[in-house]
Amino acid sequence: MKTRRIGTTNVSAIGLGEMPMSIEGRPDEERSIATIHTALDAGVTLIDTADAYHRDSNEVGHGETLIARALASYGGDTSDVLVATKGGHLRPGDGTWTLDGSPQHLKQACDASLKRLGVDAIGLYQFHRPDPKVDYADSVGALRDLLDAGKIRLAGISNANPEQIRLANDILDGRLAGVQNQFSPAFRSSEPELELCAELGIAFLPWSPLGGIARAGALGSRFAAYAEIAAAHGVSPQQVCLAWMLAKSPTVVPIPGSSRPETIRDSVQAADLSLSADELARLDAA
Repeated sequence: MKTRRIGTTNVSAIGLGEMPMSIEGRPDEERSIATIHTALDAGVTLIDTADAYHRDSNEVGHGETLIARALASYGGDTSDVLVATKGGHLRPGDGTWTLDGSPQHLKQACDASLKRLGVDAIGLYQFHRPDPKVDYADSVGALRDLLDAGKIRLAGISNANPEQIRLANDILDGRLAGVQNQFSPAFRSSEPELELCAELGIAFLPWSPLGGIARAGALGSRFAAYAEIAAAHGVSPQQVCLAWMLAKSPTVVPIPGSSRPETIRDSVQAADLSLSADELARLDAA
């Protein structure tokens, strides 16, 4: 598996998004763990989750607990696996999402994530989403405090705009390691953030890179160029999509969600797919 960098850490060029294994419509735990083990077998060393990735109100941190179990039961070495999680989003259990970006909450959430993951320090801890009730600088200041205290090894933000990226990097004294924003063929509005991360050398982690849980399978039928180029290479449109993202900048690390071994097995092959300049231009224009 080819690698890229998040902060000071090398990770696989393709990560694994855990969210589909924890929210509504999730598979049974056996299949989820098999999916994570398949990713590890394929060389994936970045797994992304959040404490809000759960379905019911009494199972906060379901995704973190699942990953901890999968890593503990894996037969190989997992010492190089970077587990990324997030705090600042909450799910009351009725299907809605709420926000709490207060420093107090983020620090408490980090402590709870540490326990669920069973680690001394979280590999990459990310502020999940700006809270309009809290000054953004105060929320990021909590990340700085956690970083300085050694509770997290790398700090990141999610769902941020360029101004917030620059502010966070300043507050963190140049230690902002990653920005996780939505980005896909159907959602291109994060191009400015991707370009800024490339300029600053900050990892850009596209979430829902294939269009989201419900639409990923239909990517080729929604965007003809992806299907045509995929057919020419004898691969899936999803591989073409991830290869297109990787070609945008060496700082891009896609984290496609998966809940089946076969889908993550397909996704990781995008790291070895080379697209021509003409093909990339067609995809950019699609």
